[in-house]
Amino acid sequence: MNHGPGLTFRFLVAQVLVVVISLLVAAAVATMVGPILFHDHMLMTGREDPSLELFHAEQAYRGANLITLAVALPTALISALLASLWLSRRLRTPLQDLTRAATSLTAGNYRIRVPAGEAGPEVTTLAHAFNTMADRLEHTEQVRRQMLSDLAHEMGTPLSVLTVYLDGLQDGVVDWNNATHTIMADQLTRLTRLMEDINDVSRAQEHRIDLDLAEEGLGDLLHTAAAAAGEAYADKGVDLQVETITDTARVLVDRQRFGQVMSNLLSNALRHTPAGGQVRISVHRQGASTALIHVADDGEGIPPGQLGHIFERFYRGDAARSRDNGGAGIGLTISKALIEAHGGTLTATS
Repeated sequence: MNHGPGLTFRFLVAQVLVVVISLLVAAAVATMVGPILFHDHMLMTGREDPSLELFHAEQAYRGANLITLAVALPTALISALLASLWLSRRLRTPLQDLTRAATSLTAGNYRIRVPAGEAGPEVTTLAHAFNTMADRLEHTEQVRRQMLSDLAHEMGTPLSVLTVYLDGLQDGVVDWNNATHTIMADQLTRLTRLMEDINDVSRAQEHRIDLDLAEEGLGDLLHTAAAAAGEAYADKGVDLQVETITDTARVLVDRQRFGQVMSNLLSNALRHTPAGGQVRISVHRQGASTALIHVADDGEGIPPGQLGHIFERFYRGDAARSRDNGGAGIGLTISKALIEAHGGTLTATS
């Protein structure tokens, strides 16, 4: 593919044009204006009539101008060539690095980076922007691969159970009874819930979720969420406490979506709190129109290296333990997206 003249050639042409135009202007001035001025100044010396001395002086002036231009032209052209070579090489090297890196990135090498170089602030800024883009693409690819792996596992487990029971029923090894019906129904419910969760988090993160906002009592919302989770907490032997600032505080929320967020947070807290532990819901005012809701537990906590990832799709700090506990790693992602859709923020500390 023909991409046209190279960078060096274009720099050289540009500088040669500048040099030639400058020399043409200088030559025009030297040949047309210079002799007239020189002649006038010679006449000012007191020689009013043309003389041989004046003629030779003017010829010497013209000759000096021609020699000057003859020396200046090749000198300027050589200087322009050298400057073009130096400048083009200074720019070509980082641009070639960027081209190779972009080609490698297109081929799937997300670890490629380019050095900042010393070609100037513009090229350095371009290199930093490319490296930032590569960092984000690498992270996105890692999340995608992890998501596909976890999604395959989450779907594979119930599908494997269903396959085993269907084969058993077909071979006559398994009887169709209430227990078999319950197990297969639970696996189908798990698959359905997983698909709904994935759809919810995708819609929320893409700002495509509809909120039915209404003014609700904050205390009522929190007590309702605690009551819904009460049976599960009682079964595990974990104490759930609600401490509200006042039952008269009003907030503008989607009641169903807020309940979904609290359900996810309380389920996550219960999952990581041992029997005999405690989970506390508390509310604090921040200014005249903001309330901070805290859900705190005395469970095992989150390692600092994992704290920044817990809101990512399918992220689980301890994958095996989370799977055993029934966590798919989507609940916190959904909760964060829903809270942000309300104009709030969701953070975690440990």
